[in-house]
Amino acid sequence: MASLARPGGNLTGFTMIHAALMPKRLELLTELVPQARLIALLVKPDNPETERIVKDVQEAAHAKGLQLQILKASDEGEIDTTFASLAQAKADALLASDPFFFTQREQLVALAAQHAVPAIYEARETVEAGGLISYATSFTGIWREIGIYTGRILNGAKPADLPVQQPTTFELAVNLKTAKALRLTVPPSILARADEVIE
Repeated sequence: MASLARPGGNLTGFTMIHAALMPKRLELLTELVPQARLIALLVKPDNPETERIVKDVQEAAHAKGLQLQILKASDEGEIDTTFASLAQAKADALLASDPFFFTQREQLVALAAQHAVPAIYEARETVEAGGLISYATSFTGIWREIGIYTGRILNGAKPADLPVQQPTTFELAVNLKTAKALRLTVPPSILARADEVIE
């Protein structure tokens, strides 16, 4: 497409900006686990955004004086293997970054609990499944906007004239049960910003 403001052709849409949120997720994770020195970043190697995600998180980790271990997984078996590597390296916390991991959230949550590693995820649903914390674009907000755009197009608007929208609403979710199991105290600063707190 030509640009976000004027996509041209017969296209428009919405971005989820998964990669752009990674430094913020690292910030939240280090606020929740201030003693963390080695952070593991779990990525899917064949995602076109992976290289950018790794670069952005490396820069953010370096600025905070943190070490970063990159773990790669493309399927369920590799996720199991990466958690063994994470445990061997004694990583203090984990960032899981890829839409693929949303479909594997039960497995990730179980492994994070088994290895007692605090982890931040890309979706509130992972926190509802027992994950510790998530920070992500509000899917509800995006779906609402998609409905509005669909209505406009059905009423004659040309997609090329509708700018590609970037999200403006983000959700922070925290699972206090998981925090307690990990013997973590969630700082009031995170609780005050949380959109959802599971007790």
